[in-house]
Amino acid sequence: MNIIIVGAGKVGSALTQQLSADGHNVTVVDQDPRLIDNIINVYDVMGVCGNGAVSSVQKEAEVERADLLIATTSSDELNILSCLVAKKLGARHTIARIRNPEYERQLRFMRDELGLSMTINPERAAAREIARVLRFPAAMKVESFSKGRLELVEYRLPADSALDGLQLADLYRNIRVRVLICAVARKGEIIIPSGDFVLRSGDKIYLTSSPDQLAQFFRHLGVFRGKASSVMIVGASKICYYLASELLTMGMSVKIIDRDEQRCIRLGEQLPKALVIVGDGTDSDLLHEEGVDQTDAFVAITGIDEANILMAMCAARDSGNNCKVVAKINRKSLVDLVSNESMIDSVISARSTTTELIVQYVRAMESASGAHIKTLHRLVEGAVEALEFGVTADVPFIGVPLKDLKLRNGILLAGIVRQNGKIVIPSGSDSLNLGDDVIVVTTDTSLQDIHDILQ
Repeated sequence: MNIIIVGAGKVGSALTQQLSADGHNVTVVDQDPRLIDNIINVYDVMGVCGNGAVSSVQKEAEVERADLLIATTSSDELNILSCLVAKKLGARHTIARIRNPEYERQLRFMRDELGLSMTINPERAAAREIARVLRFPAAMKVESFSKGRLELVEYRLPADSALDGLQLADLYRNIRVRVLICAVARKGEIIIPSGDFVLRSGDKIYLTSSPDQLAQFFRHLGVFRGKASSVMIVGASKICYYLASELLTMGMSVKIIDRDEQRCIRLGEQLPKALVIVGDGTDSDLLHEEGVDQTDAFVAITGIDEANILMAMCAARDSGNNCKVVAKINRKSLVDLVSNESMIDSVISARSTTTELIVQYVRAMESASGAHIKTLHRLVEGAVEALEFGVTADVPFIGVPLKDLKLRNGILLAGIVRQNGKIVIPSGSDSLNLGDDVIVVTTDTSLQDIHDILQ
């Protein structure tokens, strides 16, 4: 596909890396010549220096041949205008990054009347990811499929785990809970496990099942935590606004701390049910005064990665590890450090969340059978993907027992959601029915269609 990316910032660079690696023809447009030079020297892409909303610049980028234009600059208005111009000049699809909460009310108008194919709000997407984790605090990360009926959770086995040394076949026989461990990351190795695989402490495992069955699984391990009811957030950012709004709707108690008085005043007016405090979130004495040792969850989402890491680690220590801790970290080197050392419960990156959503859209565009990829989540730093497909009438193996299907290497069917909402953790005797949603976990990150899962 021919893809134009307007804006070579953090999100634009991450998209350039991912989409060029997937074999797409990518052209990057930015007004800063240094950013263009850097990006074309690192990746096999074309670069155009100029204002991405100007028709002559887009024509230089050959927008009339573009299958997709993605506008990811820091200006919502420039992104919207870039997409409007691209659509008029012949681009098939356009995606705009829009961050201003005031535009949320007219997104449908933008899509229907202005021709935007998709709008993405990175802060809102990150806030939803944090909210999912707070609903299931035992997990490092939670991804949803089929409108939340089936979930995939990431969990690291601690040193004293009851699962250490246990074979998966014995696990399923012993605990009587219908869960499926669909991927394991161990010391840089990625495994799609079979029944004879043996778990080890330190493994990062990915499980699929219904929310109720997953809760039972973690109760069996003795590590289950109930949904957080009180949350302390440091950093009165856009993510904070979206997150606090969602948590308050869920009935949680929310306390927000930020050192900027004006931001606190604005947020207090927007969220009258939240308690907003002017103060330094890195001050451990202040956190103690505000009851960090008694709160269910602590979320650090300031604009400084290092501060978020330190605050999250201090909150975990001061609460005796009884508090669910989440930190926003954008720099990949810091994300790797924190994840490898198990320093923080959960790490969120607005950049990676945005990239994942756009890659999902691109993959659906590529699919020969139309947009049958309903959901896509990238696991283990993008080395594994979990995709949700709809089973349509043209699927040739409907009704065939799964044991009779010859799946390609590195592919596992991790869950089936029937039309009536029933969750099926697949066994050899199960089969796919028309109208099912099926979750496929694979190390083949180019998989586009459910037809491609067979050898």
